[in-house]
Amino acid sequence: MSRTQAVLKAEGDIRLHKIVSNHSVVMDAFPASDLGKDVKDLSFSNDTLLLQHSLGLSWDLCSDNFVFTSPDNDVPFTRRGILSKINSIFDPIGFLCPLTICGKMLLRQMCPAGTDWDDPISDEFHDSWVKWTNLLDELGTLRIPRMFLPSSFSTLQNPDIIVYSDASEKAIAAAAYVKVENQLGFIMGKSKLAPQSGHSIPRLELCGAVLATEIGEFISEHLDIPLSWIKYYTDSKVVLGYIRNKTRRFHTYVSNRVSCIHSISNPQQWSYVPSNLNPSDCATRGSLLDLSILDDWLKGPIYLLKENCSDDKEDYPLINPDEDIEIRKEHTVLKEEVTTKLLPLIDRFVRYSTWTGLVSAMSLLRHLANSFNALNGCHGWHTCSEYKSQTYRKHTEQSIIRLVQKQAFSKEIIAIRGRLSLPKDSRILCLSPFLDEEGLVRVGGRLNNMKDNLGLASVNPIIIPNGHVATLLVRHFHAQKGIHQGRGITEGIIRSEGFWILGAKKLISSVIFHCVTCRKLRRKPQEQKMADLPMDRLTPGPPFTNVGVDVFGPWQVLARKTRGGSAQNKRWAALFTCLTTRAIHIEVLEDMSSSCFINALRRFVALRGPVKLFRSDRGTNFIGAVDHLKVNAINVEDDTVKPYLHENGSVWLFNAPHSSHMGGVWERAIGSARKVLDSMLLRERTKDFSHEVLVTLMAEVCAILNSRPITTLDSDPTNPMVLSPNILLTRKQGDVVRLSDGLSMKDMYSAQWKHVQILSDVFWKKWRESYLNILQKRQKWPESVRCIKSGDLVLLRDKNLHRNLWPVAIVENAIASNDGLVRKATVRVVRDDKHITYTRPISEMVLLLEE
Repeated sequence: MSRTQAVLKAEGDIRLHKIVSNHSVVMDAFPASDLGKDVKDLSFSNDTLLLQHSLGLSWDLCSDNFVFTSPDNDVPFTRRGILSKINSIFDPIGFLCPLTICGKMLLRQMCPAGTDWDDPISDEFHDSWVKWTNLLDELGTLRIPRMFLPSSFSTLQNPDIIVYSDASEKAIAAAAYVKVENQLGFIMGKSKLAPQSGHSIPRLELCGAVLATEIGEFISEHLDIPLSWIKYYTDSKVVLGYIRNKTRRFHTYVSNRVSCIHSISNPQQWSYVPSNLNPSDCATRGSLLDLSILDDWLKGPIYLLKENCSDDKEDYPLINPDEDIEIRKEHTVLKEEVTTKLLPLIDRFVRYSTWTGLVSAMSLLRHLANSFNALNGCHGWHTCSEYKSQTYRKHTEQSIIRLVQKQAFSKEIIAIRGRLSLPKDSRILCLSPFLDEEGLVRVGGRLNNMKDNLGLASVNPIIIPNGHVATLLVRHFHAQKGIHQGRGITEGIIRSEGFWILGAKKLISSVIFHCVTCRKLRRKPQEQKMADLPMDRLTPGPPFTNVGVDVFGPWQVLARKTRGGSAQNKRWAALFTCLTTRAIHIEVLEDMSSSCFINALRRFVALRGPVKLFRSDRGTNFIGAVDHLKVNAINVEDDTVKPYLHENGSVWLFNAPHSSHMGGVWERAIGSARKVLDSMLLRERTKDFSHEVLVTLMAEVCAILNSRPITTLDSDPTNPMVLSPNILLTRKQGDVVRLSDGLSMKDMYSAQWKHVQILSDVFWKKWRESYLNILQKRQKWPESVRCIKSGDLVLLRDKNLHRNLWPVAIVENAIASNDGLVRKATVRVVRDDKHITYTRPISEMVLLLEE
């Protein structure tokens, strides 16, 4: 509570006060100004503890009990006065439900429809009303323990939460209890009046079950226990049949409430209890005797102390389902399965993957059959070439098409031959089909007057049903005549050849999608859902604790200038960027050797302090630097990573080769540095500058980029602070703190230290509130797709070659990230008759064939 009080004060400027407890340790933890009015100067050992009132409840600190007082009796005997009396009882937990529900029942009886609010109530109800109000006067003797059980709920081991429900024509009620070994305690209860008409007892009992699940959900949320721990009891076997039903359907009223119960509880959590053992029964009878009616309600099911409240394994079937008006009538549905028998040879067509292969095989088969029947002395297919002629192959193609048309359009062919109307459900009804002299089904259409100009193939193309033969035709024309072009060109070629394929667009798209050649020509490289940010991007710490490194350039600088002319050398720059604060540091390199980079790295560490983690691309100069400096390097392409690193050493993480998108932090910083440097060089209006000038310009680039905002600027004039890396690097924002006259040097040091500390605290606070939220959104690749797997055939992108020359590779090892998705893999290619293994990101791969 003390921590909560501090957080509310700091974050929301909310004061948590008027605190009261029956334990002196809790009271002593807060100042007197934050305590309740009556307990500020109270001594737990000497003084008498007073009743505390909050939200209508009274709490006796001495006995740790809830206390109820009788409301004012001086109310008129009218509808308005009675309602005021009933609603004056504040009972949010439901301790008094059996009592308050009686008052509500009396109000319903006393005030029939049409009664005015201030009309006197009939005298016949006066005795019942007086008896009920007398019971309210006795509430002062009622004491209810604040705790569920004598022991603390937080220390209980696997408590059983039991919820009972019941209903009658008058009321609906439910009560929840907690049981641990031989202890039983009341948690909460609810009751409400039943609808006056239109509801049967099973419906009301079902409403009681819904009320029980609502109480169970409330308890689960506030006591932080699983919903599966809660057990439910009802005395209606009809309702249990509804809840455990798996075979029949209900009408809307019952169906909606059963669905609500299933959304919160499992059917196996529901069990039966006899009415005489159901504690919630006393809140539905409405009997006015004395306060003893609360005993069963508050003490709960005493029988459970002797029995185990385990799951009820008994099955509860529906009771008289054919007579129950809440259950839908069963309808018998006859299902007729029609099996289409394939014509001879058609089932063997699927063995061929090309149209040419199928036509050749069928031509040979026809030739052998014709020769055998005619006994024409053919010497065999290996010497005879008759079946290879174009005419013979043309007749074979027609035979294949006739077979598949007979299979798919048998009803239509019978109707056309009998000059009958086509079936209404025919797929080719709108094409006005007809049979030609060869027995082929062709499109009739509306272009018959153009037959002399366009020809038979264009005006009346042959109808091809979708299936394997249609797929072979699409593959043939797409590859042989369409040269692997798009869907529109392929469909136009098929139509011009005299074929009308049903569902052609979808089929052509499918063929193009699965075509390996088309994938080589046009398929995009692989993508995967953008990975979560690593911890070194999200962990606050001193600047340049976690660093990203990259090299950019070159620039021409003057080496020397003599009478004979000037000599120029190249210079590069190594950029170090803090992965957390986005601060940058630039060192100029004289060449791209490892030794030169090592010197730049040593200068950076000397100025910015030791680095815990380096990240970079897998450049040769970086690898050399790691070897010379003896830095622990993790090759992230390896299957296993060293489990333990030297405690005080630096760690160098390499990205996979050719994966610049994995180093977006430093790539973005390099782009910004180039822009600033280009502007400076344009301002200088000179092409010739020395090494010293380049070093100076790079320092100014660092200063400009480190003062850039890393979050969107706030338009609030009361919050002018700009979150930039310079706040941590220079510990300054605007002018340095200026001290007033009369302050000593000691005061100056103290003020400057506080100013620096405040700036650091403000930076990290805004960094958490603003900067981290910017990193939440995935700017691209928001959804996960199929991962590259070992054995997949891929096309490996090479920026130095034309796409037609990119090598084909086999994935040997798919390297999964922490989230289980693959973003890089080890692939094997053949170069100069040698097998070479590379590690590449999936953005450099085009999937050709899956494993």
